[in-house]
Amino acid sequence: MKINKIIKVLIGSDIFLNTGWGFLGPVFAVFILRNIQGGDVKIIGYSAMIYWFSKSLLQLPIARYLDKYGGENDDFYFLLLGMFLTGFVPLGYLISSQPFHIYLFQVLHALGMAMVIPPWNAIFTRHLDKNNIAFEWTLDSTALGISIGIAGGIGGVLVAKVGFKSVFLLASIFTFLAGILLISIRKDLLPSKEKFFPPFKRFLRFWRQ
Repeated sequence: MKINKIIKVLIGSDIFLNTGWGFLGPVFAVFILRNIQGGDVKIIGYSAMIYWFSKSLLQLPIARYLDKYGGENDDFYFLLLGMFLTGFVPLGYLISSQPFHIYLFQVLHALGMAMVIPPWNAIFTRHLDKNNIAFEWTLDSTALGISIGIAGGIGGVLVAKVGFKSVFLLASIFTFLAGILLISIRKDLLPSKEKFFPPFKRFLRFWRQ
């Protein structure tokens, strides 16, 4: 069964991204309790609420914009920038000591992922192999399940043996690798008339209308 290059790279990037955050996911609440001043279950709850609420609102206008224009320049650059913004978030957690620090980086995480999810889904959908649609979506889901599961176990062991810094660094490194991997498909995507900066200028003009 042949899978095209773009689908392979997108799945690989998704694995890197979710493996990185898989290291962090099971221990993040413990980090807040131990390392954030006044850390308690309310702060854990608020941080989760801020992330999911912000991401859910931010990704809608981005998706609306990306749907309006042809080609995949906009999709690619939003996806790439979102990956790199997300990659800086675990480093921000490392220097956090107050609840508002966590909340701030949760908003940044939400913005990064709001820039990642709509274009990743759009590009993936456009380039699915005609006779493998269900298989390729399921392949991504299966790969993520395995990688996140393994990463969660490793993350817990690393925190127990060497501390939180290791999992935050791994989360950041794997997220940056996810972004770097995407560069390999830049020339294979559907072209549009504008290059790097014009899509973002156009995005600003679009929302001023």
